[in-house]
Amino acid sequence: MADMQTQQRRRRPDLVPEEKQFDERTLHIDRVARVVKGGRRFRFRALVVVGDRKNKVGIGSAKGADVTGAVTKATEVAKKSMIAVPLYKGTLPHDTEAKVSGAHILLKPASAGTGLIAGGAVRTILEVAGVKNALSKSLGSSNKTNTAYATLSALQILVPAKNWVTAKPRPTSKKKDDSEEKADKPKTAKAKQVKV
Repeated sequence: MADMQTQQRRRRPDLVPEEKQFDERTLHIDRVARVVKGGRRFRFRALVVVGDRKNKVGIGSAKGADVTGAVTKATEVAKKSMIAVPLYKGTLPHDTEAKVSGAHILLKPASAGTGLIAGGAVRTILEVAGVKNALSKSLGSSNKTNTAYATLSALQILVPAKNWVTAKPRPTSKKKDDSEEKADKPKTAKAKQVKV
């Protein structure tokens, strides 16, 4: 009897962990120093990417006294700076490239089944954004912060297929077209033919 009571007291209620709305990934953690009179003061800088795996992604960078503080701050910054990425059948609608500082990123759409051909920060950002198939090439600096911001900049430039200039305009209703054509044609009076 006593054993059952102690087991009941020890058992915690089943806590259901909250399901996170966004996929949060830490890209990079750096130890940075500030030189002061007495020596160096060390802090941590975190680079975090946040996305919903559907079409939204954001990047944040922040510093803190400890790693967890820096990551938390960076996550909040990333959530505030989220952008919507226009996707087309799990890939990008067209080629795009962007340059931020020394980093130069080229992104290309890929056919279904190709997967993500990307490395490092670019791969993580595309995964979190919900891109399933894409090709990429980093042409400049390998600095993770600049590469991440260049990737985000390249995704921001994307234009959805429905907004392309080459897209065919959708015809409006027939009745409207017929009435416009009649209005455009000038009315000419039939001239009487005179025989001489």
